[in-house]
Amino acid sequence: MRMSVIGCGYLGAVHAAAMASIGHDVIGIDVDDSKVQALSAGTAPFFEPQLSELVQAGLASGRLRFSTRAADAAGASVHFLAVGTPQLAGGHSADLRFVDAAVDALIPHLRPGDVVAGKSTVPVGTAAGISERIAETGATLAWNPEFLREGWAVHDTITPDRIVVGVSTGASGERASETLREVYHHAIDAGAPFLVTDLATAELVKGAANAFLATKISFINAMAEIAEASGADVTLLADALGHDTRIGRRYLGSGIGFGGGCLPKDIRAFAARAEELGRGESVGFLHEVDAINLRRRDRAVELVVDSLGGLVFGKRIAVLGAAFKPFSDDIRDSPALDVAVRLRGLGADVMVTDPAAIDNARAVQPQLGYEPERDEALRGADAVVVVTEWDEYRRQLSPEHAGALVSGRVIIDGRNCLDSSAWRAAGWAYHGMGRR
Repeated sequence: MRMSVIGCGYLGAVHAAAMASIGHDVIGIDVDDSKVQALSAGTAPFFEPQLSELVQAGLASGRLRFSTRAADAAGASVHFLAVGTPQLAGGHSADLRFVDAAVDALIPHLRPGDVVAGKSTVPVGTAAGISERIAETGATLAWNPEFLREGWAVHDTITPDRIVVGVSTGASGERASETLREVYHHAIDAGAPFLVTDLATAELVKGAANAFLATKISFINAMAEIAEASGADVTLLADALGHDTRIGRRYLGSGIGFGGGCLPKDIRAFAARAEELGRGESVGFLHEVDAINLRRRDRAVELVVDSLGGLVFGKRIAVLGAAFKPFSDDIRDSPALDVAVRLRGLGADVMVTDPAAIDNARAVQPQLGYEPERDEALRGADAVVVVTEWDEYRRQLSPEHAGALVSGRVIIDGRNCLDSSAWRAAGWAYHGMGRR
């Protein structure tokens, strides 16, 4: 099928490359000329495993190309809206300017029978307004939310765990759902559930999924606060809870909390929209979910200060990680980078290392020290803080090797990803989050 992807940021670039990889003819459209040039040269403008290889293969096959001209979307039968919806400046609501601009640019090039599929995360009710404008061209709007995990985005696009398509009632909605069934036939044939809903439900699915995930993470971090006060161990608690099939162990990892460009702003926008609908009390708990998440960053800093005798001024601290999660270079609302900045504000000599995110981190926090080599970052450190659970830190760094490089064997495990017994046996003062 011929399709366009409007917006070639994180979501759009991955979607365009993935769709080309399964045989569709795809053009990605973005107003950022530098981004389009990079993608056209086969270079992903951000770090995501497998993406550059997928882009290069798509370009070589002729099934993938990129442009800054919205007119180049003409002739495609399916158009995916994949632009960002950042948090509105000065508030918690979603900023829909990019969605509106994308629709404005696309409308002159739509034909009767075309399908416009929204993938951007938007407040419930947004699609209804867009649908009316799209319908005037004879095209049909569907809403097809994404459920990507950064670091696994290519896999999650090609092999999704479910496909949700929201459509209006009537023949046009049925045709749109059948068109998208054809788009995703490879995944459906492999067993992915294909769920057809109304527009509002499809919009809600994404917000509700993120709200539930954030709640689960903050729940175990709230339990970590109780564990610290009572002498319990939150990792053992999570293991015990995880054996309950109603709960499950995934995302019950206590630490410094979640970050990134989606989860924090999406739960705030979800709560803001509920308030606009007069149902703010229904998701009032999300404000506490957000507060718990931010408190864990405070606790990580407290552990560093306490472990160094109450004073970090002039101390050299190696911070292992800057990205908000491993397999990503995304530092948006990164708890890891936030902890590093706070320690620097207390007068510490902070040295940050990360396999992928140093350039992005330096661009926004130039006052920190940066070292691309892990061992050089560790050299001479009075304390080590693990804040992003890259394999280079949790699996490939032995306490004996690290001990030969540092000045002080103090380690704060901000992700509870290390073997505490092994580090303590090697003479380290180990401090976890909610662990004895």
